[in-house]
Amino acid sequence: MNYKERILTTLRGEPTDQLPFVPRIDNWFYAQKANGTLPDEYKNATLQEIVDDLGIGYHSIIPNFSGYRKEGYQDLHVGLGIYDLEMTPWKVVFHNVGITSERDGKGGLTVVYDTPKGKIVTQKVYTNDMVKNGITLHVIREHALKSSDDYDALLYIFQNAEVIPEYEAYTNYKEKIVGDRGVAVALSAMWASAGHWMVKELMGYTDFYCEWMEDSGAMDDFSDALQPFCDKLFNAALNSPAEVILSGANYDFMFTTPDIVDHYVVDALDKYSRLAHEKGKFIASHTDGNNTQLLNLYMKAGFDIADSICPSPMTRVTLKETIDTFKGTKTIWGGIPSISVLKDCMSDEAFYKLVDETLEIIGRGDHFIVSVADTLPPAADFKRLMYLKKACEDFGPIK
Repeated sequence: MNYKERILTTLRGEPTDQLPFVPRIDNWFYAQKANGTLPDEYKNATLQEIVDDLGIGYHSIIPNFSGYRKEGYQDLHVGLGIYDLEMTPWKVVFHNVGITSERDGKGGLTVVYDTPKGKIVTQKVYTNDMVKNGITLHVIREHALKSSDDYDALLYIFQNAEVIPEYEAYTNYKEKIVGDRGVAVALSAMWASAGHWMVKELMGYTDFYCEWMEDSGAMDDFSDALQPFCDKLFNAALNSPAEVILSGANYDFMFTTPDIVDHYVVDALDKYSRLAHEKGKFIASHTDGNNTQLLNLYMKAGFDIADSICPSPMTRVTLKETIDTFKGTKTIWGGIPSISVLKDCMSDEAFYKLVDETLEIIGRGDHFIVSVADTLPPAADFKRLMYLKKACEDFGPIK
């Protein structure tokens, strides 16, 4: 089997020739590239050439958030959570809104959206130090929504926004870059619903929870009015050539509390999952945080892939607890905490023990794709990465 076959077969719960090993090494690659520290044999190599040489799968769930469309608006609307990426199966065009922007020369960008309902202001930053650390997501300094006073203006922006399906670049990426190396996951959105979008991208955590406590009904009304835009993004991804769609990311017990996940994520992901299943497709959600009290909610949400499951000792939830909860109904993609591949964080003895315990916990290995969660750190020990690869090969076929 090639890696694409292994991944899709694992998602279906069918036998594979070996335990798939598909680590996310893109951030490691971007950091080494930016710092000029790629190993000598990879000085001029592309990411896919490195993946081929290592004999591992190509991880393509989280997109490269700096891979903008050449003729697009680049990072202009990052403060709204809209990334104009080459591989994204949709393009958003804003109509009937006055848009002005200013850069500070230090990676900061301020954007003002002037609407008949008021002004929305965002500020984001993306510095050279972030580039050198392999970080592709930008940091939001000023969120679009400060309070419920901004609901009407932001709603106006997205009610006047057009979502255009864009499949040519994605198809090229899927067939020529990823190919048989893995599965090219299509991005619907980094949020699962409009409500999740609010807490994840549009508002600061404190502002969100203050508004939630003060008037959750008004927040629900706003979320319901914003949801049709989210549905357009999802439908563009659903009708793309993708086998797997990413919807929602970055849940954590402390920031996306269980009540918020239950209220704004579960039903939305369940709806999207049913729509995807009708077309023979899978839904992935990026469950990379502390999943305390969230696992049972994921079970209700209906999605197929719990991407970047990061167990203890990095979080409070053990891998065994996750496996026991999912009961083979979801595919775990991850399982190896990123600190384990850092010599400064874990001894060789502790690392080997963790790998042995992980392979014992996963039982016969069904519905499991091994990866370093959330991502391979820039300072990772490559010998440990190769040890993981061999351990997966030695595990044997999944029957």
